[in-house]
Amino acid sequence: MACCLGTARGEDRTMDSVYFSAFAALGGSVIGGLTSLATSWLIQHTQLRAQQYAQNVGRRETLYKDFVAEASRLYLDAFEHDKTELSSLVRLYAMIGRMRVLSSPKVVEDADKVARLIIETYLAPNKTFRDARDMAENHAVDPLRGFTEACREELRRLGAF
Repeated sequence: MACCLGTARGEDRTMDSVYFSAFAALGGSVIGGLTSLATSWLIQHTQLRAQQYAQNVGRRETLYKDFVAEASRLYLDAFEHDKTELSSLVRLYAMIGRMRVLSSPKVVEDADKVARLIIETYLAPNKTFRDARDMAENHAVDPLRGFTEACREELRRLGAF
């Protein structure tokens, strides 16, 4: 009987080591799979955030470019005319509204200054080419300077360049 008990215990130990090896392999596979899944998720999450960040910067750049173009057009028009359709100012103020959502308070403040200057210029007497030359010599013809500098600083802070 001792002979049989010894054999049974040896077989139990062999079975235990087989189960242990199988569970260890299964556990390693599960851990490896979870690690791979977590790594893939982290990489995709990081890439998505980078894309969203780049799109955000791109939206700002486009908005600032459009604002500069529209404000320049309106400022020139205000030099030559003392009346404007309010609808022509709506686009400018719509852009300022989008800036309130996307941009820093400094950029919005400078955009508001530009809009107020355009309105004041419409209300002032029309300018001649000679007036424009005098203003250029006095550096008073660049109403967008503060705005563009604020935009550049914001984009630099965001890492756009």
